[in-house]
Amino acid sequence: MRISTLLASSVLAFGAVGAAAVADHHGDGYSAEAQPTIVEIASADDTFSTLVAAVTAADLADALAGEGPFTVFAPTNDAFDALPEGTVESLLEEGNRDQLTAVLTYHVVSGRYLAAETPAGTYELPTLQGSTVTVVIGEDGAVTVDGANVISADIEASNGVIHVIDAVILP
Repeated sequence: MRISTLLASSVLAFGAVGAAAVADHHGDGYSAEAQPTIVEIASADDTFSTLVAAVTAADLADALAGEGPFTVFAPTNDAFDALPEGTVESLLEEGNRDQLTAVLTYHVVSGRYLAAETPAGTYELPTLQGSTVTVVIGEDGAVTVDGANVISADIEASNGVIHVIDAVILP
């Protein structure tokens, strides 16, 4: 399946969810009914369209919309674009679903970890993929995950927290 076709179908699949998440009744970008889930936040932001397409292809959207809590290290579209040519397209092929699932679940940790509430240091966190990621919080507040820079931290969702990273991390 071509990535453009998958991206288009992902937008349609998440369209209702994303529209509900961005209905702005109080000026904060979200409706008064409930704080959005991780999936709703990601699907409402074009910065994550490749991630949303991958989550859809791996059939993980329902799991990531679940109760959690989860901490998601969310790569941007630019992070996916930085992978070697053809990598994303290959991962999105139906026959590579297990590999795609492994990559995506490597970006997810069970529990809610806020950078602002965590002291400087190095932490090993178990991922849903089964391996661990190394999170380093510097004295200056800079955060890395397996060498990827956290470019936006502590985006809170009803079922966890998102930390935006500038690279795709691999198990």
